[in-house]
Amino acid sequence: MKLTERFENALIYAVRLHAKQLRKGTHIPYTTHLLSVAALVLENGGDEDQAIAGLLHDAVEDQGGLPRLEEIRKLFGERVSFIVDGCTDAYNFPKAPWQQRKELYLNRLQSVPPEVRLVSLADKVHNARSLLASLHHEGDSAWSRFNGGKSGTLWYYKNLVQVFQQTGQDYLTRELTKVVSEIESWVDK
Repeated sequence: MKLTERFENALIYAVRLHAKQLRKGTHIPYTTHLLSVAALVLENGGDEDQAIAGLLHDAVEDQGGLPRLEEIRKLFGERVSFIVDGCTDAYNFPKAPWQQRKELYLNRLQSVPPEVRLVSLADKVHNARSLLASLHHEGDSAWSRFNGGKSGTLWYYKNLVQVFQQTGQDYLTRELTKVVSEIESWVDK
């Protein structure tokens, strides 16, 4: 598959939206996460719309709520905005309490269409890999940057694994399962 100018436009749009944002508690540009998600989507059978949604999956909750979703729809189409919406757990600032948002997202994730599932799964795989790397580099202090703390974050990832295993048995699901298992073994040290 060849990526078109739409992907390039989405990349520029995403980089500009998240230009001042860093990964939580680090000096790593947030854009690295968006690029990783889009790459995982493409490497695992996703199409251009899904890759664009991978670049934009956090735009609504981090950069403008429902008006941002409408702008994404106008710029990149109905399907991209549908996927981004499916990956969004907050539309307002301040956001609802963390636990509440995650419980609602887990429930919704059980019945999302495959194109939303792939983008969400790519997002969670990259986040889990980043968490595991942080644990290796920083030790337990890495947990301090997560709203759910150690126990809440572990609860969330274990539940994500369960939901994704119930909805498919693909490479990314196996990868998430493996990485979350490594995170759990880190905690048990």
